[in-house]
Amino acid sequence: MSPNHITILLLSTLVFTKGLAQSDDKVFHDLIASYAEAREKQDAELLANILTDDIDQLVSSGEWRLGLDTAVQGMKRSSQVNEGNRVLTVDKVKQLSPEVAIVDARYQIISPGGETRNMWSTFIVVMEEENWKISAIRNMLPTSP
Repeated sequence: MSPNHITILLLSTLVFTKGLAQSDDKVFHDLIASYAEAREKQDAELLANILTDDIDQLVSSGEWRLGLDTAVQGMKRSSQVNEGNRVLTVDKVKQLSPEVAIVDARYQIISPGGETRNMWSTFIVVMEEENWKISAIRNMLPTSP
């Protein structure tokens, strides 16, 4: 095989592998977008489809929400108390195995008055019955330097 053929083969492999990684990341971006949509619309059915039954969530106030029913009720309550547009922007995805990934996102709540609350969210996502679902959520308020 000539050096040119080897170079083309290596470049093709890199492009193909990078394309797979990007398409894999899209699944996680879509999952977090579905979560944001469900929170915005307070859609309990969509939340039940994208969260695991044993979901656990630690919110920025320090409240633990354990289990699907508790988490969904807490999310609805929080969306009513903290009104505003929720924007989740995936910052980084770290896939630990074919069935587990960590997704870090910037989390903003923009109040009706225009004030922005900036936070971070970390999602632990797992493959369950051939679908990615959110198994754990950690919301954090950044500290001032």
